[in-house]
Amino acid sequence: MHGNLPALEAVLAEPDVDEADVVLSGGDALSGPFPRETADLLRGLGERLVSIRGNTERDILAGEDTKAAWCAAQLGADNLSWVKALPLTADLGNGVLACHGTPRSDMEIVTLVTPEERLRAILTDVDADVVLAGHTHSQIDRVVEGIRWVNAGSVGMPYEHEQGAYWALVEDSAVELRRTPYNTEAAAERIRATSSPKADEFAAEYVLTMYPPEETAPFFERMAAEQDTGS
Repeated sequence: MHGNLPALEAVLAEPDVDEADVVLSGGDALSGPFPRETADLLRGLGERLVSIRGNTERDILAGEDTKAAWCAAQLGADNLSWVKALPLTADLGNGVLACHGTPRSDMEIVTLVTPEERLRAILTDVDADVVLAGHTHSQIDRVVEGIRWVNAGSVGMPYEHEQGAYWALVEDSAVELRRTPYNTEAAAERIRATSSPKADEFAAEYVLTMYPPEETAPFFERMAAEQDTGS
């Protein structure tokens, strides 16, 4: 979500989401223009919410750059305690496992073009039928070694062809990738009105501009290669 409150509001208004038994927040939920409001809306879901930690939640807790420190200040002590307690993964039952990057790291990269042998290695010790992931902001649905790897996409900062908020509907092991349109121009105006660092840049780069996955996936794969080599 990356603190894109208007996008989250649009998804939560979807009838299928409103009726869902569980709403999964897959990490990187708060680092953006509306951190406190996003946290409050998510936590207001009560027991329906299952939330895990992404790499930007770690950044917020560390507070080592201007944006992270601003988000931490906006969240306040109670929300920060909640963030600190978030797990890296969540077992959703029925053979479904949720993670941010991969089950072993919130920074590990999987894309549409990740080689099968690398994804197979990532899944070596995974006991699940379906893995729900995020981190790379594009929707994925592929099967390796009998395990279905699904990236739900990004609600607030998608790398896709069309504007909107991207998510996934899961029932048992059935998965449907979804997109919810919302008024991105109005959202950009709301974002620009915040005191968030680089609010104008966020609105322009991540709400009003689209980066298709065939452009972003090779970029992320180069990052993954650098991670693997330690360079």
